Amino acid sequence: MRRRQIYDPTVGRTYERIDERLASFPATQALFFVATAPADVDAHVNLSPKGIAGTFAIIDSLTVAYLDLTGSGVETIAHVRENGRITFMFCAFDGPPRVLRLYGRGAVVLPSDAQFEGLKAHFPAVEGVRSVIVAHLDRIADSCGYGVPQMSVTGDRTQLWKSYAQKGGEAGLVAYRQEKNLVSIDGLEGLPSFPPT
Repeated sequence: MRRRQIYDPTVGRTYERIDERLASFPATQALFFVATAPADVDAHVNLSPKGIAGTFAIIDSLTVAYLDLTGSGVETIAHVRENGRITFMFCAFDGPPRVLRLYGRGAVVLPSDAQFEGLKAHFPAVEGVRSVIVAHLDRIADSCGYGVPQMSVTGDRTQLWKSYAQKGGEAGLVAYRQEKNLVSIDGLEGLPSFPPT
């Protein structure tokens, strides 16, 4: 027997700001996606999945941020530094179907920047932080999410923390970022070299 979908008049709308009802949705999702693109139409669009509990925060009704952890790529940082465009997407994989997209202009806040410590206070203390990506929103929209499958989350993976330990802790991560995170796959500037030139 086919299950009847119930129409929800609160979904499929745009919003002027993130209110309490909207804010509760990202807070309960174990996964979100970040999309960015370089200005060059021949370069690569990037879409990154982000997890790790507590690494996304709503700063105020038009500002969000996430804790950017060390990884092998630097596409989001490079694209945001070049043109600022960024979109976040949250999908409900359990419970009522829903998709929330947050569009805006981003900035990369490095540990050497004055506002870094204030932003970092919104997140749990974790290893491997290379920046905070903060975005000022200019469009907030949700949609039905009927095409998103139902899935169960069993927990965060542990491999990221193990890989950090294998690299020798923070000193090793600094060296790794200098090897892997200076430029994007299209040659855009990623993280600054250390010491800065």
